[in-house]
Amino acid sequence: MKQSKLKTGRTNIIGITGGVGAGKSTILKYIEACYNAMVIYSDDVANDIKKKGYPAYEPLVKLLGKGVLSSDGEIDRQKMAELIFKDSSLLEKVNNILHPAVNEYIINIIDSERKEGRFDFVIVEAALLIENGYKDIVDELWYVYADEQTRSMRLSSSRGYSDDKIRSIFAGQLSEQEFRDNCDFVIDNSNSEEESFIQIDNKLGEWRDNGNFGTAGSEGSIRT
Repeated sequence: MKQSKLKTGRTNIIGITGGVGAGKSTILKYIEACYNAMVIYSDDVANDIKKKGYPAYEPLVKLLGKGVLSSDGEIDRQKMAELIFKDSSLLEKVNNILHPAVNEYIINIIDSERKEGRFDFVIVEAALLIENGYKDIVDELWYVYADEQTRSMRLSSSRGYSDDKIRSIFAGQLSEQEFRDNCDFVIDNSNSEEESFIQIDNKLGEWRDNGNFGTAGSEGSIRT
């Protein structure tokens, strides 16, 4: 196990990543409920920065045209998806707008919370934390691991994915070894939730012992 980079008396920034179906949401909900932590969900940030007045709105409208707008002037997600489906070259262009805007938005939140010091932990959740260079932004990167059979069963039962779709998703993600090489802490989430929670408590026990977890009124999440 790598030496912990987390310290009491400050806001620690943790990035949590892992393959699809590993159960990241279960881990995040537990930390948010049991510790003085804010969770930033990158997918929700990506959705909100497309709204009018947010950083990605004007560049996307310029790229996709006003036909992508709904009657209220907001970007219609279904219309945008249809445009990308018709012209696959648009996907890379859209991502080139969204990814930097998401990163900048999240970094601004991190900087603000570090100054405020309201939380023991700010957790950033994203599938592409390693690829987007968050190793140099967060204090620690955590990898939520589950074996491929467990992940396949979860995706099949909860999302109705076919075996072919699951194999395609797995092929497009980092390997287990790449995740492990880049992360500071690994949570094995292949078995029961309770076993995973024990791993988290063992890692963050110092904060529980100090009574710093679950501060009333402090818990929060960023889904914007």
